[in-house]
Amino acid sequence: MAGKRTSPSMATKAAKALDDGRTSRVTKSLAASVLAQTGDNSKTSAEIASLASEVLSNPKSSDIAKSLAASALSQSE
Repeated sequence: MAGKRTSPSMATKAAKALDDGRTSRVTKSLAASVLAQTGDNSKTSAEIASLASEVLSNPKSSDIAKSLAASALSQSE
């Protein structure tokens, strides 16, 4: 079964997060994962899925981090 693909709008958000010097290391990791899933047959790794879960459960996480985390988790098995 083919994996889900990152939408163009989410890919744009991820690219902007990677370009922004103020973006945290965690958010950049999530952004890189989301961008890697723009092609076929890509799935979120267990490590990134765990990181995404932590981001979503942390009330201090930024909105962009939460969006990227949700996107990454939606593409996990």
